Amino acid sequence: MARWMLDDIPWHRFDRDQLDPEVVRIVKSASLVEYNGAAYAHHLSRIFHDDPEFQQNARRWGEEEIQHGKALARWAVMADPDFDFEAAFMRFQAGYQVDFDLDVSRRGSRSGEMIARCMVEVGTSSHYTALRDAVQEPVLKEICRNIAADEIRHYKLFYNNLTRCLERERIGFSTRLRVAVRRVLESEDDELAYAYYAANETERPYDRRYFRRAYARRAYALCREHHVAQGMALIFKAVGLRPYGLLPRAASCIAWRVMRYRAIRLAKVGA
Repeated sequence: MARWMLDDIPWHRFDRDQLDPEVVRIVKSASLVEYNGAAYAHHLSRIFHDDPEFQQNARRWGEEEIQHGKALARWAVMADPDFDFEAAFMRFQAGYQVDFDLDVSRRGSRSGEMIARCMVEVGTSSHYTALRDAVQEPVLKEICRNIAADEIRHYKLFYNNLTRCLERERIGFSTRLRVAVRRVLESEDDELAYAYYAANETERPYDRRYFRRAYARRAYALCREHHVAQGMALIFKAVGLRPYGLLPRAASCIAWRVMRYRAIRLAKVGA
């Protein structure tokens, strides 16, 4: 069961005067990605076909991701009554298609799959923490607080299962690092760009480069240095390195500078 339910959100506190149109666009796209969680849970259940305990955990994880999508969608409709979530989700599913029926991981091993899932949870926990800290609207702030806490629990779920997988597979550090880096880079693939398009555009055709930039510009603007530092510690832990110390601090500093540079460039482009 989820640690919180939709009825726990103080919907009556919604404050239209605190809305930021740029944030509304981000929340609309996030609702589609989160609501698609069942597809990923299905894929994990197929990969771990002989592990009923983890399958149960994966299904529960998928249910919680769907709840995230429902909460974000409900808020988005309150912020923009013209937002048709069901129609947007249908556009998203039609335009962004992945084969979720594979019985093996695209990462080459079960351990690799868990590392990739850890990277996703690092990204989402950092994103919703940053969004919570940035917004003033009280209902969205509470939604993001709950989702960010869930994503940290999800990271722990996948990290603990990674530990179990490594007892059998023993993949090396270089492989773990390669999987992690590739998954982080995939954050700029079509999923987020197409979700942003499907949620916010109904007239113009999909332009991957344009909508990738449009999403990234708004997402990067939310992030602060301490959000990057927290995420970097979790990344280091997942690849088998000490999460705290000189090396993760240096990596975090570099990542933050790159992100700020890109945020400034994207702001100038103005997508």
